[in-house]
Amino acid sequence: MKFTKLHGLGNDYVYVNCFEEPLDGVDLPELARRVSDRHFGIGGDGLILIMPSDKADFRMRVFNNDGSEAKNCGNGLRCVSKYVYDHALTDNQSFSIETLGGIVFPVVHVGDDSKVVTVTIDMGEPRFNCTDIPMATRTAPQFIEQLFEVEGRAFTMTSLSMGNPHAILFVDEVRGEDVHKLGPIIEHHPLFPERTNVEFIKVLDPKHIQFRVWERGSGETLACGTGACAAAVAAIQSGQTERNVTIHLLGGDLHIEWREADNHVYMTGSATEVFTGVYGGEIPKLA
Repeated sequence: MKFTKLHGLGNDYVYVNCFEEPLDGVDLPELARRVSDRHFGIGGDGLILIMPSDKADFRMRVFNNDGSEAKNCGNGLRCVSKYVYDHALTDNQSFSIETLGGIVFPVVHVGDDSKVVTVTIDMGEPRFNCTDIPMATRTAPQFIEQLFEVEGRAFTMTSLSMGNPHAILFVDEVRGEDVHKLGPIIEHHPLFPERTNVEFIKVLDPKHIQFRVWERGSGETLACGTGACAAAVAAIQSGQTERNVTIHLLGGDLHIEWREADNHVYMTGSATEVFTGVYGGEIPKLA
């Protein structure tokens, strides 16, 4: 199985071009677990498939390193966008990609070498209704800047969907020990029937946010595109930042704009191809 390794700000996945490498009859969750293993596999935060679509120009499927399938992945979308342009699957600099969370619309920005350097993606509208996240609460139809208690500590939290669920915690300091201790607890909290991504954010000023994330199904990653979008929306909604902000992630910066004109969130950031290869391990088949 041929593959390409790409990353968006260190959020790295194994990418397979299913136009050339059809994976019919393959146990995809098990394949994701195997190729993601950093000791016995290729290594990555998961597996992303680039596929044909009957609804858009391309289709993206995302499997976390635990085998669970994600509805969306912002960093993955930028990398898929780079791949399809750089590898001549399209010669258009704007196109559409189908995800489980909906159809998104990237625009690639090309450098002097005719390769994609950065990508801007229209991530669509944020969804605040608890039924859309989903979030199992009956206290209110939305969960915006509400008190949330976990492990004897109280936080201000906003929950929303950017095609996948996010719980954004406003903190005084972004600490690694909180990410690793509280992240998995909140990910599996009964409030989130499909689990959730957990973002710990500190608003530095009206234009900058410090950010760390515990990703559903992957643990802490160096970056999360949909999480950065959700964090920006939560901070803007609370009046703490302007509508165009820079998110400082462990792997680098993302620029997020929540436009008033169409209520859509736009994400701009880099995408990097690392290497290509052939996976020599056994391809698990469905029983």
